[in-house]
Amino acid sequence: MRLNPRLLAPLAAWLVSMAAHADEVHIAVAANFTAPAKVLAAIFEKTTGHTARLSFGATGAFYTQIKNGAPFDVLLAADDERPTRLEKEGDALPGSRFTYAVGQLVLWSARPGVVDNQGAVLRSGAFNKLAIANPKLAPYGAAAVEAMNKLGVYAAVQPKLVTGESIGQTYNFVATGNAELGFVALAQIQEAGAIKGGSWWVVPAHLHAPIIQDAVILKRAQANPAATAWMALLRTPKVKELIRGYGYSLK
Repeated sequence: MRLNPRLLAPLAAWLVSMAAHADEVHIAVAANFTAPAKVLAAIFEKTTGHTARLSFGATGAFYTQIKNGAPFDVLLAADDERPTRLEKEGDALPGSRFTYAVGQLVLWSARPGVVDNQGAVLRSGAFNKLAIANPKLAPYGAAAVEAMNKLGVYAAVQPKLVTGESIGQTYNFVATGNAELGFVALAQIQEAGAIKGGSWWVVPAHLHAPIIQDAVILKRAQANPAATAWMALLRTPKVKELIRGYGYSLK
């Protein structure tokens, strides 16, 4: 069947118009938020027509890259410190920062029966390697060190530590068995409210400072409608519920 040429012209004009109004946003995403960010990117493209290009890594590393001119439009951090600093230093749009999630630290092993529900394995030392994220770059790593110090076990386990550059690499150390256990984000082992497997201990909140995760639009994206649309998506009730399903709480 041949299409009527009279119909093709308006259709072509409509497609050109849609393409002209579709923008791309480049988002630096803290590694703990990898799984939900990928889901959100698909929702974002479907509902807005814009495209989200995601880069995953450690918040501290992203901060340094942004200060050195990396072409990111939005930062989804694993803390509130770096977004606040970027805002104060003039690298982010004033008033665009908000908390999109509050993270939860867990001690996890890919094998059942390794981690007990009180974290006593840390005191027993019955393991060869314990993985944590670099505390200088990754807020979850800093929280892990703080928790171990409060438990009085940090000095004893320090010789057994294996350090990942991000919480994503730390998760891989444990998932592959290169470390028997490690401190990771609850979001990495939970989806839709269910733990995927292994053994774990949810670290009590009083053992470390809250892992408040802020998002902020960076200065280079002040005229990018895709950046504004992404931030608006994060605030919608359905997306908030999705984020909760990955083990985060919301302020």
